[in-house]
Amino acid sequence: MLTIEIAGEVMGVLPERALWWPARRTVFVADVHLGKGATFAAAGIPVPMGATQADLDDLGAVLDRMEAVRLVILGDLLHARSAREANTLGVFARWRAQRRGVEMVLVRGNHDLHAGDPPEDWGMACQDEGEREGPFVLSHVPPAAHGVAGHVLCGHVHPVLRLAGPGGSAERCACLIVGAGRTILPAFGRFTGGKAQALSAGERVFVFGTREVVEVRASAAGYAAGARGRGRSRR
Repeated sequence: MLTIEIAGEVMGVLPERALWWPARRTVFVADVHLGKGATFAAAGIPVPMGATQADLDDLGAVLDRMEAVRLVILGDLLHARSAREANTLGVFARWRAQRRGVEMVLVRGNHDLHAGDPPEDWGMACQDEGEREGPFVLSHVPPAAHGVAGHVLCGHVHPVLRLAGPGGSAERCACLIVGAGRTILPAFGRFTGGKAQALSAGERVFVFGTREVVEVRASAAGYAAGARGRGRSRR
């Protein structure tokens, strides 16, 4: 885990593509996209199955390791309405039943608006974007401008960063971006893809490796490695 300060709060960047708020024992993730494989399969597109169970196993491991009492999902829990098939719903229901002591909150994202709120027996509170949590504003979509009264925690864009290597090689890595008025979380779901992001002046960026978090900084050669934070990871 790499410890940083965001909006005056001590936060932990976890290798599992999650953000930890120790003062409130809360884990933040974004863009889980449960049931995306089932959605593709329903459309006749052959894809590997099992991502939903694997993602929930990873998320459960994070909650257990951090001894979290709260989970906040910053949008896009379910991928689509077609993801509400029996297997996906059953996998989540069994996972949730093992963690009834953890409060869970979903900030509705664009996919959630199409998929609908989770079943009531999941015990998940759903809210629209814009709710305040201490210095933070909980959102799914990043703000268009830094005019929001509070620091926005969000996702939606599935940020990745292209890291330049020797001999013209490059690697795309999921990243977390921290700016003056917003923090953009990477997609938690493994079957999500990503979009390269251009950084604004003053923004910090943290990339996720196999077992560590690395802060990178701009350099003439692209991006160079900086501080590291180690921990368990699923990738």
